[in-house]
Amino acid sequence: MSRLSEVLDQMTTILNSLKEVMDAEQLHLSAGQINSSTLQRITEEKSSLLATLDYLEQQRRAEQTATRNADEDVAQRWQMITRKTQHLRELNQHNGWLLEGQIALNQRALEVLKPHQEPGLYGADGHASTLSRGGKKISI
Repeated sequence: MSRLSEVLDQMTTILNSLKEVMDAEQLHLSAGQINSSTLQRITEEKSSLLATLDYLEQQRRAEQTATRNADEDVAQRWQMITRKTQHLRELNQHNGWLLEGQIALNQRALEVLKPHQEPGLYGADGHASTLSRGGKKISI
């Protein structure tokens, strides 16, 4: 097996792992309640896999330049990688839409809750503020 074939196999493995992570991301975003630490872990894992994929892409280009005569096996592997990459791009776009929906939902919830917010007992400077209740000033 040539070095180029090995790099392509490694890329396929990373793409399969990336799909698993993105599927987990999609499930998490679709669940309705987002756990920020879980989403952070998924994002970090996805970033790590993408960095590895970028490194392997650099290796692939170097190997392909060195061995201009790519055989049929390499061409098939590259075609599979191209299909997987396209699918993952679409999945990532869908997950982005889900995340935008969650952000909009959270924003609407905050807008509903904002009018019911109690005034703070402390001012921005950290000192006790005075509150008016029933026409009388109360100092805290």
